[in-house]
Amino acid sequence: MQVQNQNYRTIWPNTRLKSVHIIDQTLLPHQFCIAEIHTLQEMIRAIKTMQVRGAPLIGAAAAYGLALASSVDISENDAQSNVYLQQAGNDLINSRPTAVNLQWAVNRMLSTLLDLPLIKRNMAAWKEAAAICEEDVKQNQAIGQHGLALIKILAGKYLVSTCNSLNSKPLNILTHCNAGWLATVDFGTALAPIYAAHDAGISVHVWVDETRPRNQGVALTAWELAQHGVPHTVISDNAGGHLMQHGSVDMVLVGADRVTSTGDVCNKIGTYLKALAAFDNNIPFYAAVPSPTIDWTIQDGLKEIEIEERSAHEVTYMTGKLASGEIAEINILPPDNLTVKTQVANPAFDVTPARLVTGIIIQHGIYAPSELINLKFSS
Repeated sequence: MQVQNQNYRTIWPNTRLKSVHIIDQTLLPHQFCIAEIHTLQEMIRAIKTMQVRGAPLIGAAAAYGLALASSVDISENDAQSNVYLQQAGNDLINSRPTAVNLQWAVNRMLSTLLDLPLIKRNMAAWKEAAAICEEDVKQNQAIGQHGLALIKILAGKYLVSTCNSLNSKPLNILTHCNAGWLATVDFGTALAPIYAAHDAGISVHVWVDETRPRNQGVALTAWELAQHGVPHTVISDNAGGHLMQHGSVDMVLVGADRVTSTGDVCNKIGTYLKALAAFDNNIPFYAAVPSPTIDWTIQDGLKEIEIEERSAHEVTYMTGKLASGEIAEINILPPDNLTVKTQVANPAFDVTPARLVTGIIIQHGIYAPSELINLKFSS
């Protein structure tokens, strides 16, 4: 995707295969900075602190983390190297527990590397990590095209190949968190159909949930949409239901960090409430994911998906730009010297049951949640 008319991906290796470049998402939208990752531990830290985030992207980041680990000369025999790589894989998986793509990418990398002799592992690791990234891009492009067909149907219009005119009334799409190109290697999942529709001349408007506590909607999704020229409006997280009741939302389109084989959707905290409101107002609710986000081993998302509990600091503090232009972090909680100290909980995700989900958009097509159990894609 483009930032100020220059093409970028969210992650890419240095030309000498000695380090990995990432867009530091903790600094957006006020600063666009490229960080360079040199070691496995630096990549683990980048995943934990959400310099890289989004289920597909942290899978790619984990793959490059193992490529960096394979570059370390830690042993003179395969057995010692196997132990080191397996521990590196475990450390990466434990860095963020909810998104299944991370574990999927680590397991794929290890299955490729552990059967190879030491002398071949380094180049094989960089090659496999690059392959995972390229596959992600192609999957997201396909999701965009399937979602575009859906948007055309929902908009009730089909573009004539010789005409690029826009309809006066846009299709209003509500999204929660960030599932754009910043959450993937490129193109995005939930935003890929929106970009495709906009580029095809279809009039779309996006309601962007702020997505507390980390504000990925206002900080990342709005920034992305603005870069691409897509009309959008930032709303508070609690405004979505009101807009649905008044006919201002035509569809809800979100990404996911894990989807069960039965169609339960685990996504950023607050998604479940949007799905309930959509269901109550007969508004279609779709999740867009590449197939590595589907966990074929899990059937009951509420019982089986581990929900990451993140730091109270994310709820207690907010970051923004002051009138002076300075970037500052402020505490929004009551002071600690009152009679009772305010406690903070910060579950990062919730699970939307399949009964509230209209469909899952995958690179292979669009499926009802009940259809997933009969399908199994390798990638």
